[in-house]
Amino acid sequence: MHTIRRRFSLCSMMVTLLGTWTHAAAANGQDWGPWGMHMMWGSWGIGMMLMMFLFWAALIVAIVFLVRWLVTAGNRGPQAIDGRGSESALDILQKRYARGEMSKEEFQDMRRALQERD
Repeated sequence: MHTIRRRFSLCSMMVTLLGTWTHAAAANGQDWGPWGMHMMWGSWGIGMMLMMFLFWAALIVAIVFLVRWLVTAGNRGPQAIDGRGSESALDILQKRYARGEMSKEEFQDMRRALQERD
């Protein structure tokens, strides 16, 4: 409850200061132009704020994509560099058979099933 009062009083002080800013500037003799306001308070200010927001958003997105690309670059392996892509199922089957993970009958059955599927 105490923090809510503190936040409310801080916000009300900021609103008061921002609300009196134009009157203080006019009292100092600053010229706000023929419209009686600073150039950043009209449509130019909104457009500039929007462009600045878009600029920073694009910059942050670009940095995130760059970091993700750099982090995943090591996981692509030599196949991605050579442009070969991933191994086919038949290549994996032949390597498993060469390592002795399956018998000749299992290899032939699986190879037939793969060839029938294609």
